[in-house]
Amino acid sequence: QMQLVDSGGGAVQAGGSLRLSCTASGRIFANYAVGWFRQAPGKEREFVAGLGLNHSVRSYADTVKGRFTISRDNRVNTANLQMNSLKPEDTATYYCAAYRWVGQLKRSQEEYSLWGQGTQVAVSS
Repeated sequence: QMQLVDSGGGAVQAGGSLRLSCTASGRIFANYAVGWFRQAPGKEREFVAGLGLNHSVRSYADTVKGRFTISRDNRVNTANLQMNSLKPEDTATYYCAAYRWVGQLKRSQEEYSLWGQGTQVAVSS
């Protein structure tokens, strides 16, 4: 069973940047699509960004498009989420997730079978 470990969260001021990382172990990471989700206090978990087996297929939530960039490096089994121009409304716990690639990039959390433990991001105004 592949395991995911999230890291890189922290506290920043509005306009700042953070880079989240997701490190996979246990299986062939290159066969899995990866995604980032977030959950703010009192709200449901929502899709942030997703990436297929390579960088040709990716998707972003409208709320982060143009500010966040998802990437992966299969050589070191890592996926990253570069977050720029952060806003207070980006405050949440961020989760890395993955599913075995089936030819289509998914945005629904029910499609993702593997999850990291989450990393907290706090953006102050």
